[in-house]
This record gives sequence, structure tokens and C-alpha cells, in this order.
Amino acid sequence: MIDLESLPHLPGCYLFKNEDGTVLYVGKAKDLKKRVSSYFQKRDHDPKTESLVQVLRSLDFIVTNTEVEAFLLENTLIKKHWPRYNIALKDSKRYACIHLTEEKFPRIRLARKRIDSGNFFGPFVSARERDYIFEVVRKTFQLRTCKQMPKRACLRYHFGACSGPCIGKISSEEYGENVRKANSVLKGNIKELINSMESEMREQAAKQQFEQAMALRDEIAALENLQEKQNMERQKKHNEDILNYIVRDDAVYLMLFKVYKGTLEDKQDYVFTYGENFLEEFLVQYYSENDPPEELILPEPLEESFTDFLSHVKGTKVKVTVPKQGDKKELLDLALKNVEIGFFGDRKKLEALQNKLSLPKPPSVIECFDISHLSGTAMVGSMVQFRGGRPDKHNYRRFKIEGVEGIDDFASIAEVVRRRYTRLLEDKHDMPDLIIIDGGKGQLSSAFQEIRKLKLRIPIISIAKREEEIYVPGLKSPLPIKRDDKASLFVQEIRDEAHRFAINYNRLLRQKSLIS
Repeated sequence: MIDLESLPHLPGCYLFKNEDGTVLYVGKAKDLKKRVSSYFQKRDHDPKTESLVQVLRSLDFIVTNTEVEAFLLENTLIKKHWPRYNIALKDSKRYACIHLTEEKFPRIRLARKRIDSGNFFGPFVSARERDYIFEVVRKTFQLRTCKQMPKRACLRYHFGACSGPCIGKISSEEYGENVRKANSVLKGNIKELINSMESEMREQAAKQQFEQAMALRDEIAALENLQEKQNMERQKKHNEDILNYIVRDDAVYLMLFKVYKGTLEDKQDYVFTYGENFLEEFLVQYYSENDPPEELILPEPLEESFTDFLSHVKGTKVKVTVPKQGDKKELLDLALKNVEIGFFGDRKKLEALQNKLSLPKPPSVIECFDISHLSGTAMVGSMVQFRGGRPDKHNYRRFKIEGVEGIDDFASIAEVVRRRYTRLLEDKHDMPDLIIIDGGKGQLSSAFQEIRKLKLRIPIISIAKREEEIYVPGLKSPLPIKRDDKASLFVQEIRDEAHRFAINYNRLLRQKSLIS
């Protein structure tokens, strides 16, 4: 279910997914809440968009600092996921950069791939602004554009657009100085150049040369936009992981950005119980299963022995950086912004559920059970856990039904609930704040009886699929909660995840059975 209330009024990218979690569509937005809401508020969609709205079941999003960053991230995410509803709309090209080559007399060119030596600037999401900047820098510093140096002067030299290094009209030292100035301008150090162009623009306007003045105005605007940082894509030859977190109410809310050779390609989020050495424990578990990057960017330093551990796992040196300023610090702050928006927007869902169910506190830990089978074969149960409003996949569990013959959903639910909470009691683990059962009054009654036998006092509800009705023990009628209420949508989201997890396990067992 899509919860529009949790979306921020900020730029970023959104990912629509189907019930299996497959990305169907990647979009960008200047205002995430307004853009995503428009899919559900409009009634005159084209057939393709109408089809997308019918099949999408969940949403993920990444907040960016600017709309430009959203453009760049959208491009990366489309090429990563190849979403079905994007492919006909997007080609496989990258946004172009401006490239200063590494030669005796460097040339300036446009490039879509960073495969040659030299300095790259961009990428530019606006072709018009890119071309303005390219032409201003080329003309101002009279840099060559030819692939090979000709033996005689070309038309660009005669038009005054090139300094003529091919015929010795400028020394390599003088040309190199022009290149250094161009390099500085493309890095954003352009105040003097803009001042000069503004003076020229005023002169042209005074002479009533308005077309030339307007052209200069547009070029100045393009140069000013060049100063906007583009954190989604940076020139790097190695991979980075950027990690930040918030500790609140004895829980850690953590965000991990995956940056591949300078391009932000993915984010992963986690919620787990706070402990004294939680960061090192998390990193040990995560990098025991995932390859460490060449550089790990963190908000706090690690012990040297732990850095050695990461290097040992990777097989090469891993650098751990704690930035105080610059683009790495900006990415660290952006990860923190995503933690704040992504996780604590979910607190509203928890509070809504608390109010509708009259719970003593927001249900921080919720566990949901579902049963799946195919005509009585491969009978399995699933349990998913939501912590802080988000899936905590580390604590998902799946069950083969062992003590039930034939098709009996009531007995199957009773078995998995009994096994789950008997195990938690034996291991002396904390109990959840709320239990959700996928089904109607019958499944709820079976689960509730097992909870009572174990002498546990845990709030428990069930949700019936057809009308999305929510039941509680002891009441014949469902609770008066509308299916589009925030609390109901949250319960549906959790139920759908449990259903997806159960179906996947059922398919896995059937595949193994067919192979054997």
C-alpha cells in the first residue's frame, strides 16, 4: 500500500514496485509528495500510466539536495533496475560531461563516458546549459577542439575561436595557463569571468544590441548554475560506502549509501536494537556477507584493528574516512537527511495504529504471520517483522508446517505462532508489541488461543483480504477502520510483505520437489 503522508516536500527519486518488490518505474521529482500524489489524484492517465497505477503495490524513495541531483540519480537507477515502465521512455546514454584532455595542448570536448585521461566536469542534465558553458569556456580561453592537430590553421583560428597552437601562435606555457584558468572556471571558480560578462552585457544593452545582451544573460545563468554541487555523480576511480545513523528510543536507524566509482546507485536501510558497540557489530555482520568498498565514509572513527579486519576481508587496503567538510561530508549529511525523513516519517503510521487499536504505546516491533500452499502441497508459514515502521528482514522467519495434515489454515497458523513464541520464551528474547494474522476471525481465534496457552499478553489482530477488515479477539464485528485509513494501509503493507515472503518460500519448496 502507498502511504502518501510519509512523503516529504523535497526533491528526489521515487521507485514504484510490484508485490514481489520488483522495481516497475523510476521517476524524479522537484517535490516528491506532489509528484507521487498526482498518480492517485488524476483520473485521466494515459493507458501506460493507468496500467502502472493498477499494478504498483509499494514505494521507495531517495531524497536529494537539488533537482539536478534527482535527474542524475534517476538516470543511474534506471540503468541499474531497467524498470519495465521506463525502458520505452529512456535511452541508455549518460548525461554528457565537459572533458579537458591530457595532452601537450589539451583540447576541450563533450564526453558521455569517463574513459580517457584528463579532467571531467559535470555531468550536465541540461544540454542547453552544457552547450552555453562549453562555448563560453572554449571562446574565452581559445582552446582547441580538433581531434588531431592540423598542419595549418583552420577556420576556428581565423574566426578568433582558437589560439592556434597547431601553427605555433601560442607557446605550450601560455596555452597551459589558459587551460588552468578553464579548469578553474569549470570547477566553479567563475566570479571574475561572470563579472566581466555582466559588464559586457550592460554595454550591449546600452548600445541596444538586445539579442547579444540576452545571449550573454543566458550564458551567465548557465555559469552560475555550474556552481551547484552535483553529489549524485562525482569523478572517482574507486567504490565508496557512506553510512550514517540516528539512535532513538533504544533503537538504531541506519542508512547505507552505495557509491560505485563516484555514482550513487543504491541505498539500504536497517533498524535494530541499540547496543554499546552497535556500529562495529553491524559492520562485522554486513561485510561478512558483502564485499567492503575501497573507502568507507562514517560519522565517527573506528578502531585501527577494525580497519585491519575490513582490509583482511577485502584482500586489499580499506580506507575509513570521517569527513569534516567537502563533498564527502555533504553525502554523509544527505544520508542522515534520508534517515530522518525515511524512518521518522514512519512514526506517524505507528501513532495512527496505536490510536486506532487503543494501544498503550506505538507498536515499535510488529510481527505478522501468513500461510501459503498450493492445493494442500508445500504448506508453509511466514513471519515478517517490522521495526520502527520498516521491514527488519534480519528477523524474518519461515516455517515448514509439520503437524498438520491436508488443508487446515487454522491449525497451520496455530502451529507457527506456537513455535515462534515458544522459541522466544526459551531464548528469553523480547516479545513484539503487536501480532498481526493474515486472515479472518477463524485464523485470529486459533492464534489467540496459542498466545493464551503460553500465558503471554501481546495485542493481536487479524486482517481479512477481501474487504481489508481488521478483527480483534472477543468482538464479532470488525473494527470501524476504513480500508484507506493510514492505520489500515499500514496493516495492509505489513500483511502484503508477509504474503510475499510466504509465497516465495512455497515456490522454493515446490521447485526443489520438482528437481528431486
